[in-house]
Amino acid sequence: MPLRSKTGLAGRAMACLLLVSSPIDMARAEDTTKSDPRSRAKEIIARLLDDKSDFRDRRLRFDEAMSATPEPTRVQIRQVDADGVDGELIWPARLHHPLGKRAILYLHGGGFYGGSMRSHRNIAASFAKASSADVLLIEYRLLPQYRFPRQVEDAVTAFRWLLESGYEAANIVVIGDSVGGTLALQMSLRQIATNGEKPAAVIAISPVADFEGAGVPAHGEDEVSVSREWLQQVGKEYAGKGSPSLQTVSPINSDYSGFPPILLQVGDKEALRGDVQRLFEKLKAANVDVRLDVVPGLFHGASLFPFWLDDARRSNQNAAEFAMAHFADRPPQ
Repeated sequence: MPLRSKTGLAGRAMACLLLVSSPIDMARAEDTTKSDPRSRAKEIIARLLDDKSDFRDRRLRFDEAMSATPEPTRVQIRQVDADGVDGELIWPARLHHPLGKRAILYLHGGGFYGGSMRSHRNIAASFAKASSADVLLIEYRLLPQYRFPRQVEDAVTAFRWLLESGYEAANIVVIGDSVGGTLALQMSLRQIATNGEKPAAVIAISPVADFEGAGVPAHGEDEVSVSREWLQQVGKEYAGKGSPSLQTVSPINSDYSGFPPILLQVGDKEALRGDVQRLFEKLKAANVDVRLDVVPGLFHGASLFPFWLDDARRSNQNAAEFAMAHFADRPPQ
């Protein structure tokens, strides 16, 4: 694998050939699935989207719930220091072709105040296996301690670390869910603005396009509804007290000239669907190669649970196929 980090990665690497949960973790995971898996998944996401408690409480309750979900299997994991950004490099075990050509930078969701390598390790691993790629999952700085543009800076640093480690930009795809999708957009825009190498493609799963929630209905039909209050609360914290408007951190207002190919995914009844549709139209108007997948039955955050939900598994597979189609060195079929 092309790992030539100047931070001495090999000396600090911790690799696991196969991830196997401890008996205690497995018992906890079994307890969570005694109820309907779909209901359990919705309950976990609802903890994160609660707009009445403080950010730290939401983060703790979400992390606690995700810690009881299964660990991924059939992958290898190596802890890395991506020039000061903590991360895990995840790649599929027992592949029959050379490793190290293709990479995915995965940016987790969680409202910019939650989410971690543990909570998103399973979805990152699912993309590693489905796309035959090495996935770099990072822990960027979170609210309320750190605000925009710190998260974008961490994502850009991680992307450039992949370049320095030997991956070519034409073989790097950036993927993010929820505000991770927002961050994938903002990171790529930063790369373009600095005349840097841009990723081969971007995949944004249910991204927050507008923190004012202009396209969000007052009463969503989704099973797990992102409220306009939640969007504005997160947007104000993300932008910081000195920002005059939520529009300064809303991707819907950006210039997408020269943007790489992008896939937008959103559930058919998601509260964010209207804003994602608006983003799709803006990208089309900028002559970006953009595809919008509206997925039946996919609620906000459902993609985190491919081990429980068939529709999440299918939508993640479709996203992985989009990534594979845009790698310069495509994996063998």
